[in-house]
This record gives sequence, C-alpha cells and structure tokens, in this order.
Amino acid sequence: MRPIVEFCTNNMHHGTDETMRKLEENPELDVIEYGCLGNCGQCYVEPYALVNGEIVAASSPDELYEAILAKIEEWEAQFAWPPE
Repeated sequence: MRPIVEFCTNNMHHGTDETMRKLEENPELDVIEYGCLGNCGQCYVEPYALVNGEIVAASSPDELYEAILAKIEEWEAQFAWPPE
C-alpha cells in the first residue's frame, strides 16, 4: 500500500503548496488536496498535512516536507517484511 499524504487548500497560505508539488513528483506516494480536512485550528496556526491519517506539522514548509518523509519512513519500517 502506498502512503497517502493529504493537504488542505486552506493551509496553502503557509507555503504548503510547494511541499505538495514536491511530493507529487514521487510516483510512490498518493498526494491528495482537499478543500478542508477539518483541522481548522491547526490549519490556521502552522503548515501541516495528514500522512496516512496522522497529523504531521512543522514550523515551515521545508521542515514539513522533511517531517512528512520521516513519517513515511517510520510507517514503512513499521510494516516492513521481514521484520528487522
């Protein structure tokens, strides 16, 4: 199963549109943009996205990109076979 990264269009004022575009270049990811993800307080305060349904937030779009990649690696390691 490919990781799913979801973005809120209302959060794009933080610069997450660039983060989303960079992630869309990776064919191993499903990147989806929604009008609203229902996390309005979070959305207003900082850049964030959902990775497989889990909130990943950071203080800048570049840090968000790195945090998303780290969360994906964590998720992939959790489901790696055979276990390490």
